[in-house]
Amino acid sequence: MTHFPQPRTSRRAPRIHLGGSVQIDLQLMDGNRSKASLHTISTTGGLMRVPQPLSEGDFIEVAFQTPSGPVQGMAEALSARKSFSTGWQQPFRFVALGDTYHQNLRKAVAIKLDRDVLGLHSRQSVGWAV
Repeated sequence: MTHFPQPRTSRRAPRIHLGGSVQIDLQLMDGNRSKASLHTISTTGGLMRVPQPLSEGDFIEVAFQTPSGPVQGMAEALSARKSFSTGWQQPFRFVALGDTYHQNLRKAVAIKLDRDVLGLHSRQSVGWAV
C-alpha cells in the first residue's frame, strides 16, 4: 500500500542534518537520471545539493539508503536556492512512498534523533556518516 505523506501544519517534522554525506539517486520527469547529495531529511521531505536546479513543481523519483533500509518514492521539487560553492540547494517534499520505504525512513529518523538526544554521535553506530 502506498503512503502519501501529509505535512502537519501545526508541527514541523523533525529534521536530520546529514551534511551531504548520503548520495541520492534521482530520476527526472524526462527519464534522465542524476545524482545529488542529501543534506537534510525528514519524514515529509528533505534538502539536497544538486549541480543544476530542478524547476519548482517538477516530480522526481528519489532513492537513497538509510541504516534501516532503502527509501524510494516520488517527490515534488520546491524552489531551489543557489549555494556559493556547492551548486544548488534543492528542497523537496515526498508525495508518495511505499509502506516499507516509509517505515524505513521513519525508523531511520527516529534512531538518529534518539542517538542525538543521548549524545551518541558515532559514525559507526548510526550507519549514516553525519
